[in-house]
Amino acid sequence: MGDVAVGARSGHDGEEHRGHPVEANAPVPDGAMTSENDPAGGQDGPGEEQRPPAGAAGAGEAVGRPKKQPRSFWKELPILVVIALVLALLIKTFLVQAFSIPSASMQNTLQVGDRVLVDKLTPWFGSKPERGEVVVFHDPDDWLAGEPAPTPNAVQKVLSWIGLMPSANEKDLIKRVIGVGGDTVQCKGTGPLMVNGHALNEPYVYAGNTPCTDDELGGQFKVKVPKGYIWVMGDHRQNSRDSRYNQSDKHHGMVPVNDVVGRAIVKAWPITRWGTLPIPDTFDQSGISQQSSASAALTVAPQGVAVAAVLPVVVWRRRRAAKSERG
Repeated sequence: MGDVAVGARSGHDGEEHRGHPVEANAPVPDGAMTSENDPAGGQDGPGEEQRPPAGAAGAGEAVGRPKKQPRSFWKELPILVVIALVLALLIKTFLVQAFSIPSASMQNTLQVGDRVLVDKLTPWFGSKPERGEVVVFHDPDDWLAGEPAPTPNAVQKVLSWIGLMPSANEKDLIKRVIGVGGDTVQCKGTGPLMVNGHALNEPYVYAGNTPCTDDELGGQFKVKVPKGYIWVMGDHRQNSRDSRYNQSDKHHGMVPVNDVVGRAIVKAWPITRWGTLPIPDTFDQSGISQQSSASAALTVAPQGVAVAAVLPVVVWRRRRAAKSERG
């Protein structure tokens, strides 16, 4: 409804006035609305449809809807900072986190000062540490006692503050998983290292080291890993305080799976050392490594999460586009 009435022919012109002739030039009273079938101005014959001038509707909308001025950059900056901090917290908590390597216990796979990205997402889908993975875990029982806390630089402090790197006060270690729940791990003499009776070929062991050490402090052992625990060792076998040398603690050198932060998947920094951290082929020997159903499900789960996360955005964009077309 509007100020302008649009004419429409009904096929019954003049029936409304049957028996009541209307003078041709009779004026229309002020304020009276003419019938849709009445010719404007009392003209005989079919009335010409009256339409609003071109562009009138658009002009009315323009007057009724003033164009919204975009916010200035400085007004949007605090919002962007808050969004960035929230995203950083979510990424740190659920997806990936960067860790700095403080010692030489994983040489030459990892060097002092390397930055690795740790996958924290897949454990949410039931993933458990697998043999051969490089994992980050919380100190199970004072393994780092007496070790000096690392001194972070300015960049590390900023990344720690926003949650993308752990703080210097967090006590985390990084080692390679050798045995999982139910495995028997054994070192005799200088090696090779045995898992469930199978010798491991370990090209990742630091050059000049032997797979096992012939000492009385823990270099010689035969252990069965309980369910819910892992047995870990550093790649620099003669310079790693790992499961072998913590058998007197409350977990007998084992690391509870619940203490595992996640798997290190990428060497991200420095750029010259960028590379992935795959599981060595030696752990694929028949009779040693069997992929669990939970791990197999991980080949699909992350993609499913990605689709679920993107779908609401797609729907929102489509609705917004449709609304713009109608407006």
